[in-house]
Amino acid sequence: MAKRKSGRDVHGIVLLDKRLGASSNQALQEVRRLFNANKAGHTGALDPLATGLLPLCFGEATKVSALMLDDDKRYQVTIQLGVMTDTGDSEGKIVAEMPVPTLDGVQLQACLQYFTGPIEQVPPMYSALKHQGKKLYELAREGKTVDRQPRVITIYELQLLNFDAELGQLTLDVFCSKGTYIRSLAEDIGHRLGTCGTVTALRRTKAGMFDLEQAYTLQQLQAMGFAELQNTLIELDVPLKAIPEVSLSTEQAEKIKLGQRIAFNGGMAGQVRIYSPQAFLGLGEILLDGKLASKKLFHLEDQTT
Repeated sequence: MAKRKSGRDVHGIVLLDKRLGASSNQALQEVRRLFNANKAGHTGALDPLATGLLPLCFGEATKVSALMLDDDKRYQVTIQLGVMTDTGDSEGKIVAEMPVPTLDGVQLQACLQYFTGPIEQVPPMYSALKHQGKKLYELAREGKTVDRQPRVITIYELQLLNFDAELGQLTLDVFCSKGTYIRSLAEDIGHRLGTCGTVTALRRTKAGMFDLEQAYTLQQLQAMGFAELQNTLIELDVPLKAIPEVSLSTEQAEKIKLGQRIAFNGGMAGQVRIYSPQAFLGLGEILLDGKLASKKLFHLEDQTT
């Protein structure tokens, strides 16, 4: 006999404003319990030091989470110049201290311009990247360091929000591509300015098409009743709106759900969102021979029980 699920089949995306000090997984599990959801995942971890936008995916929406990992992100970061830590942020041990030179607006803007656009960045040791099957942060905690190859990332915008010369603190707005490590960027900016630097505050304000203004705090979610919680769920296809849409007849939809390829006169080739007359079915691909094939289908059960 199949084991009965203890939770509910909840499908959708919740935008959480993650609080300071909580890990991304801790924050996920707290919200998951509120929904009593069977299946959940997040779309890119935030360090405990970081706050802000953390999209949480429930049920079939977890199939979308991998696609959302590729989204561009925006952050507000505060960098303490003159200090370097082993983790790249204020939670780590201080490994170097240097004087902060006198800096003016021209020097700061020149530095930010230097890091704007495609740049090479070396991932930090305190990251989830793997080396020979082991995560780098696990090796770092053992006191080990391994060579990391630089990777090309893109900083689309890098704006100075504030510079406190007395404290030696920079506050920046960073709009960047996937794979960007803000802690590494902070260290590189410090070195470029003739000193060193570490992150003391970090807040994610945008992820893909979603903004922090749309997010809920844990306290707000905890104060909601069942119906209000359900209304916070964003439908699975919303973050996929950039992908072209195709609409099928009921007969065509049934064939697609059975894994069959169907002739489709759509006049295009490539990835598409598939809809039946009743609902969003998932993602497919129009092949060069004109046929439509399913690639990732969603199975949405009732969420009201």
